Formats: sequence, C-alpha cells, structure tokens
Amino acid sequence: MSFDVLQEKIKAKKNPTVAGLDARVEYIPPFILKKHTDRLGETLEAAADAVLEFDCGLIDALAEVVPAVKPQSAYFEMLGWRGMKVLEEVIAYAKSKDLFVIADVKRGDIGTTATAYSEAWLGAAQVGGTSCSVFDADCVTLNGYMGSDAIKPFLKDCTERDKCAFVLAKTSNPSSVELQDIVAGDRLVYTVMGDLIQRWGKDTQGKCGFQALGAVVGATHPSVLKELRRRLDRVFFLVPGYGAQGGTAADVRFAFDELGRGAIVNASRSIMCAWQKTGRDGADYQDAARAAAEKMRDEIKQYVTIL
Repeated sequence: MSFDVLQEKIKAKKNPTVAGLDARVEYIPPFILKKHTDRLGETLEAAADAVLEFDCGLIDALAEVVPAVKPQSAYFEMLGWRGMKVLEEVIAYAKSKDLFVIADVKRGDIGTTATAYSEAWLGAAQVGGTSCSVFDADCVTLNGYMGSDAIKPFLKDCTERDKCAFVLAKTSNPSSVELQDIVAGDRLVYTVMGDLIQRWGKDTQGKCGFQALGAVVGATHPSVLKELRRRLDRVFFLVPGYGAQGGTAADVRFAFDELGRGAIVNASRSIMCAWQKTGRDGADYQDAARAAAEKMRDEIKQYVTIL
C-alpha cells in the first residue's frame, strides 16, 4: 500500500512532516508576483503563473528536507482553469523530485460522482481505449460523513493502484466540536468515524501494518490523538494544525506509535510564509521555508524517534 511508500520516505529523511502548498496570492513574494503582473497585468493568468513559480521554488527548497507535500486544491480552484492546470503541474513537479503528494481535496460525494472524483485524483479517465492519468496524486483527503458510499470508490483505486487516502475524523478547527464531539450511543462522533475508517480499510494493510485508509486528526487535540492512536492501531494519521494553528511538537507526539511510525504532521503557512518574518521582502523565501521546515523537524525529533 502507498502508506508503506510514505513511511519509507519518512524513515529515509527522519522527518515525519508534510509541507502544505496553500498558495494564496498574498503569500507570494512581491518580486515573483510583480514579474508576472508586469507581463500579463493583474489577471488570473498572472496569478497562476506566479503560484507555479512560487510552489516549484518551495519544492526545490524543501525536497531534501520533507518527504511529502500537500497542495490544497481550493487555492488553485480560486484561479479557475488556469489554477487547476498549475495544480496538475505542481503535482507532477513534486513527484519528479521524489516527494509523496497528498492532494488535499476533501471530497465527500457518493455514487458515480465519487467514482469520477476518484478517477480524477487517484485513478485514470478512460478516453476510448486509452486509460489517461489525470492528477495522479499518491493520496487524497476525504470527508466520510456521508458514509461508506463516499469512500468505496476511492478505496477501490487505492487497492488497485497502490494509493491511499486520509478520511476526516477529528479536525483541528474550533467548531469541530459542534458535530464531532457529540455523544452517539456510548461513543463520541469522532470515535465512531475513527472506528468506521478502520473497518472500511480492513484487509488492506501493507508491510508496515497500516491500511489504505488513514485518518485526519488535528494537532490541536492532543488528548484525542492519544486516545485514537491507542484505538486505531492500523490507521495512519495526517495531523494538521501545527504551527500557525497552535499545535506543538509536544502535542503531536501522541500521534505516533512506539516505533515513531504511523503519522505525518502538516504545516502550511509557517513554512510557506516564513519569508514574511525575515525582513528581506521575500528574496530569501526558499531559505526561509527550508529553515522553517528544518526547525519543525528538529522540534518533533525531541519527542519522536523514528525507528
């Protein structure tokens, strides 16, 4: 399974972190944006080209430090078809640098629509007698709150194509308590979802012991991380909320098993926007991003040993 690939990349770099690529235009260093607006005006085309340059520059800076990147589709969708073209190019570029790509798409539809989403992000589109890969991400994020109908098409592509997926369980946003912390029988809703994720992914374990369906569990809930890590021993965790949202290395240590496996921690703005704190107007954005990623790695290393 693809989580075996991710775990091997984590082990090779001794770094269980993923850099989010959430490129709002205002996150781009002014000199990059100006280069493209001078050529194309203040247009979506200029913004898309600037995002491409920025994201590829970040990938170049981070490729030796992090095992994975996580482009968030919303920030590309903001720029229309041009943004989606850039997203396809960013994914391909990241994979050319041997990075694991988690497409943060949070899809959650059912039936033929879910199948189409899965074919787009993990599988392939059939054009006559030819099977054409589309975005070809290694992994996606999913919303399972419509039940197994929203997950099964993705699980099929995961098992057939050596891919994987993270399903939302306990998210890092403050209002998650409005639904995810409601009592359902003798469990909380996020626990019900965690149990479903483990059940849906039954019999898809790879050599590392983790199944094809992982869970999203926020860094801002360390007690939940600890609880779910004990409960979901075959489930790989994606842990958002580190850095800008308040999650710390001390918090995320609970996501890992005794061998330092089974989780990857995400940071986006604290890495992408690190240049905004150096006073050099973005000229050093690559060095700043790399330094922030190394700092995050080293902070987590104080609590987690990867064996």
